[in-house]
Amino acid sequence: MSGFDDFDFLIGEWKITNAFLKERLVGSTDWETFPATSKVEKVMPIPEGAFAGGHGGNLDTMFVPSRGFTGMTLRLFDPQAGQWSIYWSDTKSFRLFPPTIGRFENGRGEFFGDDVEGGVPVRVRFDWTAGERPVWEQSFSTDDGKSWEKNWVMRFERT
Repeated sequence: MSGFDDFDFLIGEWKITNAFLKERLVGSTDWETFPATSKVEKVMPIPEGAFAGGHGGNLDTMFVPSRGFTGMTLRLFDPQAGQWSIYWSDTKSFRLFPPTIGRFENGRGEFFGDDVEGGVPVRVRFDWTAGERPVWEQSFSTDDGKSWEKNWVMRFERT
């Protein structure tokens, strides 16, 4: 069952290798790679009650100088639903993207949401693989999840 500590594997400072699909939703197989760094910290300490001592979420700041932007991920845990909501924003869009929502099972997290890519409505999936060298993958679907196009992969290594 999901819990407040699901993302604890990510707390700290990271060097990230990104693989990014150059063109999305057009059948492209041309990928580019670029580096980033990240700092992840727990936020919203829980002072009282059943979850005292835990944290309600975490904040991830990602620095991508080679692409000219900074990104931020806020992850919040809902103990009633047993699910995480993951929100992204960056200095390219200056907006908060719709959340992906999901949970971890057996060290793997799946999170789903809806967005628009290039004017096309898409279903979004984030896949997290926890561990010493975590991996995050983003995929889009234009057919409500029948098929998926992976378009971004981040591989984390501790600094």
